[in-house]
Amino acid sequence: MTDQTYPPQMRAMIAKTAGGPEVLELVERPVPQPDAAEVLIRTSAAGVNRPDILQRTGALPAPPNVSDILGLEVSGEITALGDGVDPALKGKAVMALVKAGGYAEYVIAKADQCLAIPEGLSAEEAAVLPEGLFTIWHNLFDRGNLRPGEHVLIQGGASGIGTLALQLAVAWGAKVIVTAGGPEKCARLTDMGVQTIDYRTEDLTGEVLRLTGNHGVDVVLDILGGEMINKHLACMAPGGRHIGLSFMSGMIAPIDLGLIMRKGLWLSSSTLRPKSDTEKSAIANQVRSHLLPLIGQGKVRPVMSDALPLSKAGNAHILLESGQNIGKIVLTMEEIKQ
Repeated sequence: MTDQTYPPQMRAMIAKTAGGPEVLELVERPVPQPDAAEVLIRTSAAGVNRPDILQRTGALPAPPNVSDILGLEVSGEITALGDGVDPALKGKAVMALVKAGGYAEYVIAKADQCLAIPEGLSAEEAAVLPEGLFTIWHNLFDRGNLRPGEHVLIQGGASGIGTLALQLAVAWGAKVIVTAGGPEKCARLTDMGVQTIDYRTEDLTGEVLRLTGNHGVDVVLDILGGEMINKHLACMAPGGRHIGLSFMSGMIAPIDLGLIMRKGLWLSSSTLRPKSDTEKSAIANQVRSHLLPLIGQGKVRPVMSDALPLSKAGNAHILLESGQNIGKIVLTMEEIKQ
């Protein structure tokens, strides 16, 4: 590790036990040390994601041998390097996918899972991109094989990942339909250049078929699971690809296998956290090549809902769980660095 000056202790947010937002606690921890191929980032901001909530509640515990500090994506400055890391990275401003530890003043990241921050983005905007970029590339563009001119249905279009996915899909040349709850959210998303369906008042299957001239959608990006999958299958085009990101409506549902066979549909699901470092690094290379240029050209911008100090992480979780946000929620470190 290269020589570097930084404090021995840092502040970090953990869940002291499984439970509601009240179990989050600000604690002091030793600043972690980077091993070979790793960097130490002085955190500027950290994105808030649903896996953080699942970890806090105990529904999705952190993998073995990783920090109990919450947080999967950050922006900041590389302040120390592990063995074998390019010395030119020291002092660089980056955004990074991390295994854990993002809700802290300092965090460890794999050097090859750090991304350069596109010009014009603030630290807060950059912090909410890595988890979404990795997830969307791997699922929508790689596994889902979304092609220009195809129809895609994105469930939860007003969410952090939804607002990013819809912009990337539009920039890719796809025809995008999103769902959202209520006229305000639908209006905001329509202004972003997509067709919207208000899931509270409209029939999903019927509206998708109407909007696509009865063709159906070629790709579904699903955050709901459960019984909703049957509505998706009914409005998918022959050869369609259904990608499950999460299962907010349930993990188990009966499905019509005959319909899948007749239409030649393809069902898949994947999550980032348990993937190997090799797999994540390969995804990072694809993100650099294909998605970062779209952000650099200004075609895609992160949609920000709220920015709160780290000490208010519980409030951030309450807001995310309420479903009232449009776009991403970010935690900033400014308050605790004074």
